[in-house]
Amino acid sequence: MLDKARLSLIGIVVVAGGLLLWSLLVGQKPLLGLDLQGGVEVVLEPVDTPENLELATTENLDLAVEILRKRVDAIGVAEPDITTQTGNDKNFIIVQLPGIENQDDAVALVGQTAELQFRPILLDLNRRDDRLPNDGEFPDEILNGGPGITELVAGFVSDPNSTPPDQSAIVNYSAQASSEGGGRLPVLVGPTAFTGSALDGSEAQFINGQWLVEVTFKAGDEGIGLFNTSAATCFDGSLVCPQNRLAFVLDGVIESAPNIDAPFFESRDVVITRPTGFPEDEAKATALVLDFGALPLAFSDPADPDAGLVRSVSASLGRDSLNAGLIAGLVGLFFVAIYIIWYYRLLGVVALLSLVLSASLLWTVVSYLSTSRGLALTLAGVVGLIVSIGVSLDSNVIFFEDLKEHMRRGDSLSSAVSRSFPTAFATVFWANMATLIGALILYVLTVGSVRGFALILAIASVLDLLATYFFMAPLVRVLADRFGDRPSMFGVRAATPGSERAIGGAA
Repeated sequence: MLDKARLSLIGIVVVAGGLLLWSLLVGQKPLLGLDLQGGVEVVLEPVDTPENLELATTENLDLAVEILRKRVDAIGVAEPDITTQTGNDKNFIIVQLPGIENQDDAVALVGQTAELQFRPILLDLNRRDDRLPNDGEFPDEILNGGPGITELVAGFVSDPNSTPPDQSAIVNYSAQASSEGGGRLPVLVGPTAFTGSALDGSEAQFINGQWLVEVTFKAGDEGIGLFNTSAATCFDGSLVCPQNRLAFVLDGVIESAPNIDAPFFESRDVVITRPTGFPEDEAKATALVLDFGALPLAFSDPADPDAGLVRSVSASLGRDSLNAGLIAGLVGLFFVAIYIIWYYRLLGVVALLSLVLSASLLWTVVSYLSTSRGLALTLAGVVGLIVSIGVSLDSNVIFFEDLKEHMRRGDSLSSAVSRSFPTAFATVFWANMATLIGALILYVLTVGSVRGFALILAIASVLDLLATYFFMAPLVRVLADRFGDRPSMFGVRAATPGSERAIGGAA
């Protein structure tokens, strides 16, 4: 039993120390949230038109918040806070992005707020082999009152906020599409064939040695039926889609413009490819646009400097609160350490060492999640850390008090350790399970920094069980074997003669 305890003790120390050393060597550390490191706040205000304001319902705003949260999470911004607010008889969406210092980066991240449109390409000036109509201009039934070749050659570019979707438009490629060979000259596209509401999802895949984008449409006439109508038209190369290409247009720019190579597709058979494959970053960016590109209503351009919809958030308030909390926590931990060592002697030292082990494991896990999953540590997360200290110490106290109770009944120190731990660990286990269940409920039902608090508390609960079973109990067994004849070193008085009989008689 003692050899097993020593093996467990050495194993958990090596694992915890090795993981901590690895985390430090690779430069992993916890990311800080908006309240601790600052960032950018973007206000999305619905466009002030009667038609658009009718769409600004609670349901549509909640849907927009969910789309924005998925978009930002997919890009990897650490713990964004996206909420709705009401003011001046109008609803707003507040997007807080921690760690982003450049306001232009924040606007580029959440500023894509318009409807995703699928438009046939009529003429692309970047391609010399594009076919021109016989009379040098597209008929009005194709343009439907929108701009044509004359405006395209003159350098006109359509305003996405004022261009009706049922008219032709002149648009540019997005910066990323341009850098990957899309072109820098404007493109004439036809009226919107259908919108992003027909999509069911999109995902970047690495298949047969190259990156591609798999697109899934909704079933029925309002999904894959709309795409197949456009696919048949583009595949035939009719005047409505003479270049056999369909442009994915978001916020007045082309994100992708694939060739249509078949007249009919199943809902899960639509694949966007290139002869040499997509670059990985562009494949994922295209899938992201198709997945989360369409919002249910239009918002004002947050990049407008006169609107005041973007502002930097200082971390000074959060830093001050964090510093005050850390000072209070350290002072409290100091007095707790003094008391627990005075009361439990060697057992108190074991409790503090167990706390150090749990803290090192928690640092490693949080640092890894920050680097790989974008987890940010906010003030709420710090509260979770402080609560976890109390949870860990409670586990120690339960064991120590049960151990002392067995010794008062006349058991030797070694016997008391063996008999008290199973019962104490069962209590610790179910207490941590209750904490874990509460944390999981909070994580599922809440958003923002509250989820950070719940996640930290849940991780700490699991790590506390590991430290209790693999470190605290084995270390107490080793110390009991070494100092078993000196119970006073464990804060326990030796049993007085006859105490066991007195207890038995009372029973």
